[in-house]
Amino acid sequence: METVVIVGAGQTGIQAAASAREYGYRGRLVVVGAEPQPPYQRPPLSKEHLRDGLDDGRLALRPPRFYADASIEVRTGVRVTALDRTVGDVLLADGERLRYDRLLLATGATPRELPVAAPPPGVMTLRHLGDANRLRAMAAEATHVVVVGAGFLGLEVASTMRALGKQVTVLEAADRVLGRGVSGVVAAVLERAHQQDGVHIRLDESVRAWETRPDGRVGGVVTADGRSLRADLVVVAVGVRPNVSLASNAGLPTSDGIIVGPDLLTSDPCVAAAGDCARIFDVAARTSVRLESVQNASDQGRVIGAWLAGGPAPTYTAVPWFWSEQAGRRLTIAGLVGSGDGASDGEEIVTRGDPAGGPFTAFHLRDGALVAAESIDATADHMAARQLLSSSSLRGERIDRELLADPTVNLRAFAARRAEETVR
Repeated sequence: METVVIVGAGQTGIQAAASAREYGYRGRLVVVGAEPQPPYQRPPLSKEHLRDGLDDGRLALRPPRFYADASIEVRTGVRVTALDRTVGDVLLADGERLRYDRLLLATGATPRELPVAAPPPGVMTLRHLGDANRLRAMAAEATHVVVVGAGFLGLEVASTMRALGKQVTVLEAADRVLGRGVSGVVAAVLERAHQQDGVHIRLDESVRAWETRPDGRVGGVVTADGRSLRADLVVVAVGVRPNVSLASNAGLPTSDGIIVGPDLLTSDPCVAAAGDCARIFDVAARTSVRLESVQNASDQGRVIGAWLAGGPAPTYTAVPWFWSEQAGRRLTIAGLVGSGDGASDGEEIVTRGDPAGGPFTAFHLRDGALVAAESIDATADHMAARQLLSSSSLRGERIDRELLADPTVNLRAFAARRAEETVR
């Protein structure tokens, strides 16, 4: 009997397993996860679960019966320690070896740590359910919370902590929030929303040392310029490192991710990688990217499921999209967005709506063609942008700037009409 092994029981791994069965795979299918819990959703960890505490059923990726009904073996609490490509097996921490015919590495990523010595209790990162449970328990006793890092995770945690009534300060080493993955205009809107919500944001600021209380727990943060900030709890959210050691130790190419082609296969035709750990060549963007989002994890898992089922590996062409809720605003992004404001990176930004107030969208054009869109509280614009970007017949086509900027134009109807016209 053929065997498929998936290393990683997160969004990518579970979606890939489910898709393999949907594509007709009848062999043995084993998913190995290092965490002790059954597979769960990560997005609520910085939002609903941190605020309200969701039960296992609401956090679960799939109902418990799903795995038995689909004949998927899920091994939790077991770490894969080595990959032997010469014989085609993986070694588990308990000594067992699992033979595979096809292997998917969905190993995810690990939070980066600050280059500050010996963080005391009360300084933590957030990646896993166990982290979220500890953070929620510590937040119940905290008054002053410092978040280090103003990326998506840091700002989501800051927003949740404000909703819990905490005094929140965010420290960011760069000169603006969300320096990776959003434009300056969107970053400014969200920074203002957090400040109006009562979050104190300090830019060009980093941590030099910790202050501790008599009981040894964190009591404050000393910044690079010597200022002291009170802190009962510190959340470090300064990005992640892809988990590549299993691949690199087995001789697979890695570089800030496991290197895969547009088909998600590594240099070994029996091994694929997907999700946060994979660095893929994006055909549309003509560049190598590593995407960290639940949508990307699901999309890549769904596509690679066809290969796991024994079919050819299809080219991954899904349009990246992402969402975040923070400070009472909902941000949705379609496509790959640079960090500039248009002129400096060769793009033009066309704004629809009012960035200073209500819903708005920043459309990114390159050579007159739509390449990405950032929407705040403008779901219809986001869906229209995804429709335009997903159509191979429309990709690269020049688009009327005035039409994009006009809030009276129904963009979804326009996108559907344009797609129909190009097919004729």
